[in-house]
Amino acid sequence: MNKYKKITLDGLIFQNPTFMLVLGTCPTLAMIKSATSAVGMGLTVVVILTLSNIIISALRKVIPNSVRIPCYIVVIATLVTFARMFLDKFLPDLHDMLGGFLALIVVNCIILGRAEAFASKHTVPEAAVDGIANGLGFTFALTLMGIICEFFGKGSLFGVQIMNFTIGMLTQPAGAFLIYGLSIAVFTYVIDAIERARRVKANKLARKNLLKEAA
Repeated sequence: MNKYKKITLDGLIFQNPTFMLVLGTCPTLAMIKSATSAVGMGLTVVVILTLSNIIISALRKVIPNSVRIPCYIVVIATLVTFARMFLDKFLPDLHDMLGGFLALIVVNCIILGRAEAFASKHTVPEAAVDGIANGLGFTFALTLMGIICEFFGKGSLFGVQIMNFTIGMLTQPAGAFLIYGLSIAVFTYVIDAIERARRVKANKLARKNLLKEAA
């Protein structure tokens, strides 16, 4: 498999930071109360994660190993500061909606984790693809759960009222936690089923090739 394809599939699906690795739980539980805040947080993380991966990968041979974590935090904090200034200037409603969790992106374990585990060990193009893939995987997870929580909890979708019947608990922390847990269970079940099907197919192909060689 092409290495960039593998990096992309891992970030989006097989090592999805939210559903498979369960990283970034705090902003996830806080932002999935509405689809708009979920998308806003997700896309902000995409930009910061991609840029931080690129910068850290480019400087990986320059940053001393003994101070690499503080250096990563400085890079990420600078990017978050620029993001906050941009959102405050051009998207003030989204800036207010994200609130303090926007500043906490600095210590988001997804971003720090990718910097330490991937960007610091791979080339700039690979790090860029990894940042985009993991960021989009995070955005997909947040948006999906945000849509569910907002639709059933408020009867609306991206702020547009659709129905009157609501389950108010889904807009509360307990409801967000419930949706998060159920989403992880469903996602991992589907991925396990796909993996089992792939293994069965590979085994059948291997047996078929052995029979051909024996004949």
